[in-house]
Amino acid sequence: MFIHIGDDQVIRSEEIIAMIDQQYVESSSINEEMIEFIEEQEESLELDGDVTKSIIITTESVYYSPLSIMTLKKRASMISTISNLDDYTDSDMFD
Repeated sequence: MFIHIGDDQVIRSEEIIAMIDQQYVESSSINEEMIEFIEEQEESLELDGDVTKSIIITTESVYYSPLSIMTLKKRASMISTISNLDDYTDSDMFD
């Protein structure tokens, strides 16, 4: 499944390694070093640095999102719920 992370960017939910609140990156030197290391090693896609609320680390790159962690978690939860729904399209139940 896919998750819309803001600014017309969509990523595969299976590729997400971590979602980190921007304020925790700024307040932790270890988190800041980790993000800098990942940015040096892989391609990063900054959506809009002025309104970054969360950082999404995937297997392919680092994304900066204007959406809060709570919003992203709700979207991920909705995707999980949708993928667990039963599919009755081929069922004889409605014949």
